[in-house]
Amino acid sequence: MKYYYKIIRLTGHFYVNEFEKIKKHKNKVREIHESTVVKAFKSGNAGVKVIFEETDTTYTLDSFSDQELIIKYLGKNFI
Repeated sequence: MKYYYKIIRLTGHFYVNEFEKIKKHKNKVREIHESTVVKAFKSGNAGVKVIFEETDTTYTLDSFSDQELIIKYLGKNFI
């Protein structure tokens, strides 16, 4: 299962995808649109890891998670 990351800061939030690079040893991280994450999440092929930067709290959500948690951390678009 592929995981996307939702980073939540005091100034707002954004979605990130991590790519594995073949030639170099570091993984590449890119910011992506919410619609891309919603499409993959609804199809059941992806999960979302919600990360709060200030408190270092992490939640892992997928399509089998509780509906209330999905609405609370991701929004109504993900249902």
